[in-house]
Amino acid sequence: MRELTLLVTLVFLISGVTNAQESDPGVITGNVSVLWQSYQEDTLIGAVVPPSKTGFNAYANLIYTKGGFSSGIRYESYLNSVLGFPGRFKGSGIGYRYARWNDKEHGVDVTVGNFYEQFGSGFTLRTYEARNLGLDNALDGVRLILNPVEAITLKMIYGKQRLDFNDGLINGEGILRGGSVEVDLNELIPTLNEAKLKIIPNYSFVSRFQAGGNIIKDTLILELPLNVGVWDYGTTIQYGTWRGGVTYATKINDPSADNGFIYKKGGALMYFLTGNVKDINFLFKRSTTDNMSFRSDRNLLLFDAPVNYIPAITKTHTYNLAATLYPYATVVNGESSLRGELYYSLKRGSKLGGKYGTKMSLAYATSYSLDTTALEGVNGDLYGYERNSWGFGDSLNVRDISFEMERKFSKTFKAKIMYMNLQFNTLATPVTTDYKGIVFADIFVLETQIKTAKRQSLRTEFQALLTEQDKGDWATVVAEYTWSPHWFASVMDQYNFGNPDEAKRVHYIYGSAGYINGAHRLSVGYGKRREGIFCVGGVCRAVPASNGMEITFTSSF
Repeated sequence: MRELTLLVTLVFLISGVTNAQESDPGVITGNVSVLWQSYQEDTLIGAVVPPSKTGFNAYANLIYTKGGFSSGIRYESYLNSVLGFPGRFKGSGIGYRYARWNDKEHGVDVTVGNFYEQFGSGFTLRTYEARNLGLDNALDGVRLILNPVEAITLKMIYGKQRLDFNDGLINGEGILRGGSVEVDLNELIPTLNEAKLKIIPNYSFVSRFQAGGNIIKDTLILELPLNVGVWDYGTTIQYGTWRGGVTYATKINDPSADNGFIYKKGGALMYFLTGNVKDINFLFKRSTTDNMSFRSDRNLLLFDAPVNYIPAITKTHTYNLAATLYPYATVVNGESSLRGELYYSLKRGSKLGGKYGTKMSLAYATSYSLDTTALEGVNGDLYGYERNSWGFGDSLNVRDISFEMERKFSKTFKAKIMYMNLQFNTLATPVTTDYKGIVFADIFVLETQIKTAKRQSLRTEFQALLTEQDKGDWATVVAEYTWSPHWFASVMDQYNFGNPDEAKRVHYIYGSAGYINGAHRLSVGYGKRREGIFCVGGVCRAVPASNGMEITFTSSF
C-alpha cells in the first residue's frame, strides 16, 4: 500500500508542478475493470461453492503522459479470485508499475519497472497479458530500445517475470537477459530505398539464469545448467501485396518439468506466405517446433512463467461450440503443423454475389507429432529421443477444415453460415477426462442479424456439433437484442442432447443484460456454465462448472 500511495502522490505532484509552470501539464488516463461472481451448488453439472461464496477480481490502470515521459500503475484486487483464475492470486496491491522515457529525436527509449515485449516471431521472447485467462508474464526490470539510425532497432531487456500475486506483485526465480536487432535494408541502403521489394532481417537472443542443482535418473546424477539460451534468426520479405517470412530458432539443453528433465537441444522452423491472386487472398503457414518450451523457472508447468510463445496452428474460432468444446493448444514439447486459408468475395450486383456481394472463406489446419525415434539406455535418460526430420510424425494432434459464407440480403437482414469438420486428439490436448483418443466431429452454424427498428437489431446463432465420441452431440442457441447505443440483452442455451448418460443431458442456460454509456459498460448475468477449457490465442486454462450470478463493470477515461 505504501508503494501505491507513493506512486499516486508522485503522479499528481508532477501534474500539479507542471500545471503551475506550463500550459501543458500532461495527461492522465486510465481504466477500471470489475468482475464479481456468486456461486450456488449444482451437483448435476459438478458446480461447487467455494468457502467465500463469491469471487471478486478488479483492476485499475492509471497512466500519466507528458511529452516523451510516461508512468503508470495497475492496482489489482482478488477477494477471493473468481473460479478459473489462479487460486493463489489473493489480496490487493500493485501488480504492474513502470516509468518510461522515449526520446524520439535521439532514438533512445528507456523503461524501468514492468513492461511487455516481443522479439521477432516470439520464439525467444513474448510477454503479454491475457486477463480472461489470468495469465500475465510481464517482465520486471529494465528495457532499452535504441535507434542509432532510422533503419536499425536495437532492444535489450533484463529482469524477472511476474509469477504470482499476494497483496502485490511476486516475481519468479529466474533472471532473463536478452537482446534483439532488426534491420530495414531498404532504409539502410540508399539504392534500395524506393524498391518495391522490402527485406527486414532480425536476430534475437534470450538467456535464463536460475540456481542449479542435481537430478537423479536411474544411476545417473545429473547437474542442472545454470544458464540456458535460446536464439532465432528471421527475415520478413514484402513485395506489393505479397508478404512472406522465415524464422529458425534453437535452444541449448534445458532440462525442465515440461520435457521430463532431458538434455536434448530444442529447435524450430517456421515460414509463411500471404498475398492475393486476382480476387483470391490466401495464407500459407508451415511450422515445426521441437522441445522449444522455455520458462523462467524450469520446475513450472502449464500457464506459469512462459518466456516464449508458440501460437496454435488452428484458426481462432468465435462460435461457442467450435471455440470452447475442443479448442486446440500448442503441444509445447513439439509438433509439426500446417495451415492454409483462402478468402474470396463475389462481386456486388453479380448473379452469385447478389445486390450487396458475398464473402467466402476456406481454412485448413493440421498438426501432427514430431518425426522422432526414441532413444534407449543412457542416451534415453539423457536425451529422450532424436528428431529424424522437420516433417510430420505418425500421430495426429488435430485437423480442422472450415468453410464460411457471409451475405447481406437486404438493408435489414444478413446471414452467415459455417461448416467445420474436426478431428481432435484428446491425448495431445487433454480438454476432457471422459474420452481418450480422436474425436470426429461435424459442426454447423447459422448466424443471422435483423434490424428490427431504427438503431435496434436481433442477432441469433443456431449451432450443432455432431459426434459419436466423448460426450456426444451438442446444440447451442444464442439470441442477442441490442437497443443502440445503450442497452443490450442476450440468452444462450448450450444443450448436450447426445450425451450417452441421459441424466447428463443438461441445458446450460445463461442470460445477461447490460447498459453502455460511452466508455462505461455494466452487465449482469445469471445461469449455468459448463466445465471446460477456455482459450485465448492457443493458450488455454481449465474452468470449473459454475451456477450463479455475474456482474461486470468496465470504464475508461
